[in-house]
Amino acid sequence: MAKALFCPTCRDVVLIDNENFPFCSDRCRLLDLGKWASGDYKISSPIQDPDLLEELSRSQRNKPSDDDVN
Repeated sequence: MAKALFCPTCRDVVLIDNENFPFCSDRCRLLDLGKWASGDYKISSPIQDPDLLEELSRSQRNKPSDDDVN
């Protein structure tokens, strides 16, 4: 028996051998892509990598402020 999951968009059952897997159709795939593109989906966990935090801090210090433009 083929494995199945639920379509993340419409929750219909999708077999693993479906050409649109993990979506049930191209329509659901495009709806999901549209949600990502419009910002409906977000990764909201805080940054915990110390190296990345340091890099972000450095880039903020080196960024010109509005006062530097005039």
